[in-house]
Amino acid sequence: MTQARSAYIGARIFDGAALWNDHALLVLPNGETRIIAPQDLPRDCPTHSLDSGILLSGFVDLQVNGGGGVMFNDAPSVQTLATIAAAHRGLGTASFLPTLITDTPTQTAAAIKAVTDAVDQRIPGIAGLHLEGPHLSVARKGAHDGTLIRPMQDSDLRMLLDAADHIPNLMVTVAPENVTKMQIRALAGAGIIVSLGHSDCDYDTAMAAFDTGARCATHLFNAMSQAQARAPGLVGAALSHPMAACGLIADGVHVHPAMIRTALASKTGQNDIFLVTDAMATAGSDITSFQLNGREILRKDGRLTLADGTLAGADLTMPQAIRVMVEDVKEPLEKALARATTIPAGMLRSPPSRNHANDMLWLSPDMTETGWIAEL
Repeated sequence: MTQARSAYIGARIFDGAALWNDHALLVLPNGETRIIAPQDLPRDCPTHSLDSGILLSGFVDLQVNGGGGVMFNDAPSVQTLATIAAAHRGLGTASFLPTLITDTPTQTAAAIKAVTDAVDQRIPGIAGLHLEGPHLSVARKGAHDGTLIRPMQDSDLRMLLDAADHIPNLMVTVAPENVTKMQIRALAGAGIIVSLGHSDCDYDTAMAAFDTGARCATHLFNAMSQAQARAPGLVGAALSHPMAACGLIADGVHVHPAMIRTALASKTGQNDIFLVTDAMATAGSDITSFQLNGREILRKDGRLTLADGTLAGADLTMPQAIRVMVEDVKEPLEKALARATTIPAGMLRSPPSRNHANDMLWLSPDMTETGWIAEL
């Protein structure tokens, strides 16, 4: 008989691809978990009965700018990362890429050091680093500070290649018109996730970048050249290239549900669309405003904007994004759950461990509450 530490019954269990009904989650002494039939539970196993809901591995978020009232840009340090990580763990996220929005070379270097130190110190939840800029397009800058946007220099490339040796997962968002094919090839060859975003490039330029080694698009539809009848743009390239995955902000604000349905039906290839929160300092906090590069960001009615109305990140949690996918986009629940867990995890060269009791999450039936089973 298998030894067990405890078991959980009463909730459906998501294994990364499918939902199991009328099964138990068995927790072994080493923290590993198994899905088994209730009648196969060891007789002496302590059993916790849950009031429906779903058990699953915690969420994986590849674009997190802040949380708990702080922005990573404000003070790239281990303490800032610990604050952000704690805020997002409270929202059900087990692993994430802290994201630095376009900033100075000094702040970029500080962000790399902070994440390197946080990984060395095993700060829970820190899976690596996402550098969103500064090698973007001013024409599609969104809320990024246009004065800080610039082409990639040899010194930038060397810094990124060195960072990839110390950070388990490094993602960089670039506009292909502001980097060279050689630079993309070098980044991809070092195991860096090259994502195209904040770009006004045409379809052919985007396809060439994907062919060269880029394999993702940052927040699909937003801050990029759109798909038109005779000019498919970056949107068209990201949806049609077989190697391109796409991050998506499913908050009902950044992308209309009808366009999300269109994207899901259009996406080809082995990589898929995954959910990101693009969360800012407001995540896990009740603050109503904060600063980004010296500019005030306002929080109102589920939106984060600059004073001129430009969207500036998202006031979004992963459970809310899943709910939008299920209720508004009408996607099957198990697929929406995969877009918040297994699909983004599959983008990482050093993915987080799955199905360990410490990172097993309970999600309420209405997808509004979460809790870690170790704390229930």
